Amino acid sequence: MTDPATRRVASTSTVGPRDESLGTRLILSRHGQTPWHAENRYCGSSDVGLTTVGRQQARALARWATNAAPTGLICSPMRRCLETAAPTAAALGIEPVIVDDLREVHFGIAEGRTLDEVDADHPGVVEAFRADPVRHSFTGSEPPADAARRVAGVLRGLTSSHPDETVLVVAHNTAFRLALCLLLGIELSHYRRIFPRIHNGALTHVRMLPDDQDPPALLGLNIPLDRTPADSP
Repeated sequence: MTDPATRRVASTSTVGPRDESLGTRLILSRHGQTPWHAENRYCGSSDVGLTTVGRQQARALARWATNAAPTGLICSPMRRCLETAAPTAAALGIEPVIVDDLREVHFGIAEGRTLDEVDADHPGVVEAFRADPVRHSFTGSEPPADAARRVAGVLRGLTSSHPDETVLVVAHNTAFRLALCLLLGIELSHYRRIFPRIHNGALTHVRMLPDDQDPPALLGLNIPLDRTPADSP
């Protein structure tokens, strides 16, 4: 039987009778790979840079953006996002707008650690987190609902600052997943299951109308950067 949350994603992914040219098109780009992500460590609020692979992904994003020509570039203040956005800013000749509320979630006791390491020091915590990452978020972490509201608030605000434009937003895996759940009306506790991962080196497309006239449309998830804009949804 299909989960109600899954049905909700399916319904919001289909563009209805409204003109697709209306509304703000958000292109969500997770930053490039870091040394910690290569080891599957939680970066969170820790400020780490990109690996060689991550820098390659940043250059690929710039090549994509040169063809797509977004009119705005919005970026988390974290170093890994600034390094990811820099080639695109240079290619487009625009300055990224740095927005603090796009920062990644702070993960408390999991910060800088793998789940296996957390489990070894705190038996049962990881199992509870996997069962319900909102109710059983890591000790000392930012409440997921707070993170969802601040990131979704930034994305909603772009409909008024960039009406009927295409905006590239460079930010983070968990921040994006929580915000997408809130925007699409999905229970936050499902964020790890509905959106297992926002990939480095991929794009997620969302169409948003101003003033919450309609739910956002999820037009594409984890689209590879080697897809041309014309090939994208």
